[in-house]
Amino acid sequence: MTEPCILGIDPGASGALSFYFPSHPELIAVEDAPLVAGEIDAAQVARRIEQMAPTMAVIELVGSMPKQGVSSTFKFGVAYGAVRGVVAALGVPTHLVTPSVWKKHFRLDSDKEKVRALAIRYWPTSQHFERKKDHGRAEAALIARYGAEILLSR
Repeated sequence: MTEPCILGIDPGASGALSFYFPSHPELIAVEDAPLVAGEIDAAQVARRIEQMAPTMAVIELVGSMPKQGVSSTFKFGVAYGAVRGVVAALGVPTHLVTPSVWKKHFRLDSDKEKVRALAIRYWPTSQHFERKKDHGRAEAALIARYGAEILLSR
């Protein structure tokens, strides 16, 4: 049987990809979403996913946000669709989870600094979460961990 590898995705141009191996909970591989001209580089996302060979993907289920402009909403939707399409095309079993569900599991709210702080507590030797702007990386990592803790046990 293949060792589980969980892909966690915080979608969007400021999002990130994470790869979590539950058998080594102290380790996490995280990277910012690859971009070309400010948009998701779907080909690079596909190459990275193929390289890591996840057994399951957990993608944050998102929608438009209040007071977000039409242009930014469209751009975000394109990025979200690109990531979902790549994962589906590669045949990775996928679960969608809303922010409220995975954050409730970790007793988090919308405070991005609390998300980053929790990621630092889970992975203290990782340098992926050092900067304030690394909250997308922290979210991707926690989404993957949520998948391991909740979805793998089903």
